[in-house]
Amino acid sequence: MKTANFLLRDQHNGDVHKIDPELLDLLYQLKGVLGVHKKPFHVLSAYRSPQTNARLHRRSRGVASKSLHMSGKAIDIRIEGLKTRTIRDAALNMAQGGVGYYPQNHFVHVDTGNFRTW
Repeated sequence: MKTANFLLRDQHNGDVHKIDPELLDLLYQLKGVLGVHKKPFHVLSAYRSPQTNARLHRRSRGVASKSLHMSGKAIDIRIEGLKTRTIRDAALNMAQGGVGYYPQNHFVHVDTGNFRTW
């Protein structure tokens, strides 16, 4: 977990935070549903410090002020060669946590909060 915490640190300021192990389990299950165990995730954002999140929230309405990114429970991903819609549909079929779909920016948000979609 120490390695995962470091790899998924705040990319803006380098802050490291504990990542929810259930988030890693969710990603592993998502790869199984998609049948792409050997393809890497491209991580756009995982942990965000409160300062980073506040700055991003001021710039975009798409960033929640109380984002689960700040507690290490959310991640924004792509998988090369897969349509964003395909990733979203697989995550929705799993019905675990939140699933956000950002087709114009080509990424999917998944988190370990309550099941919801946007």
